[in-house]
Amino acid sequence: MSEPVDKDELAARCGEALFASDHASASLGITIVEVTPGHATATMEVRKDMVNGLDICHGGLIFALADSTFALACNSHNVVAYAMGCNIEYLRPAVLGDQLTATATEMAVTRNTGSYVVSVINQNGKTVAVFHGRSSSRGRPLIKAAD
Repeated sequence: MSEPVDKDELAARCGEALFASDHASASLGITIVEVTPGHATATMEVRKDMVNGLDICHGGLIFALADSTFALACNSHNVVAYAMGCNIEYLRPAVLGDQLTATATEMAVTRNTGSYVVSVINQNGKTVAVFHGRSSSRGRPLIKAAD
């Protein structure tokens, strides 16, 4: 009989596996803080090449941080999941040097779909954006649980 799988450890391993070949997130400097079942936290520092003509962080890059964190959360159960829809509300600008932290929380999950909310805050704890994502599961494992 095999040992029971620790769900927190499996979720963390799923996050590591997902990010191992995520060149887009790596190019933005997005780093994983934590992945647990249905939850994820990741960070990104706003660099000079991320600031637009208004001298604020380009919204698409804030979206990318939220989307990458959403991906970590919805794949944390070791079932491959893709975004089937998402939207974002920008509440305040992020500026050069800001340390952004995105936290994804699973709101509901079924056999085939999931609903997640991702909050993006700055280093002062101020909410920069709120992202809502819906996922679709493919029913196959992301990694081998026994690896």
